[in-house]
Amino acid sequence: MVHPSIIAVRPAPPGAGRAIAFVDVQLNGLRLFNLKLVDGPSGRRIHAPSAYGSSVATLTPDLAATLVRLANQSIGDIARHARSHAA
Repeated sequence: MVHPSIIAVRPAPPGAGRAIAFVDVQLNGLRLFNLKLVDGPSGRRIHAPSAYGSSVATLTPDLAATLVRLANQSIGDIARHARSHAA
């Protein structure tokens, strides 16, 4: 499997429904932007953007699980950073 990395994570704005954040990722020579991390009834999932009513990309279950794990870690890093600078 490819070793993906998170380029950026942006918290979802208020009113974005179940969206938690928008994530940019690097997969070898491919970069994907604005993947949506959402909270669902069966846990967190990640979705590629759509255009003209169709998915721009799809992710294998293994890759999606890896990206969710990496995004969750990045969100935790952001939250810890924000708390340490709040004082």
